[in-house]
Amino acid sequence: MASHNELGNLGEELAVQYLLRKSYKILERNWTFQKAEIDIIAQKENQLVIVEVKTRNSDFFGDPQNFVTPGKIKLLVKAANEYIISNHIDLEARFDIIAVLKNQKVEKVEHFENAFYHF
Repeated sequence: MASHNELGNLGEELAVQYLLRKSYKILERNWTFQKAEIDIIAQKENQLVIVEVKTRNSDFFGDPQNFVTPGKIKLLVKAANEYIISNHIDLEARFDIIAVLKNQKVEKVEHFENAFYHF
């Protein structure tokens, strides 16, 4: 497996552990629909939380959360809509980003709730 894939998997695992500590229930991991993949689908109280995880080993080129593009947002919204419809979910949904910075010296997990709005 390529090292960037290993870093991405590690970032997702750190994000899941962070959410569990914050009393989120993990419903799905790496849920796919067509060309879209939702890293984590979770629930907290009466909200469905769609989570995009961005992991980097350096912030030299910018913070991890800044790498969620408009195209990625469009795919996430499409996939989330399909997940909600196909699972007959009647909850308010929000989109979060968890940014993970992980290298030999740093392990930082930052959670951005309501990171973007669907429309």
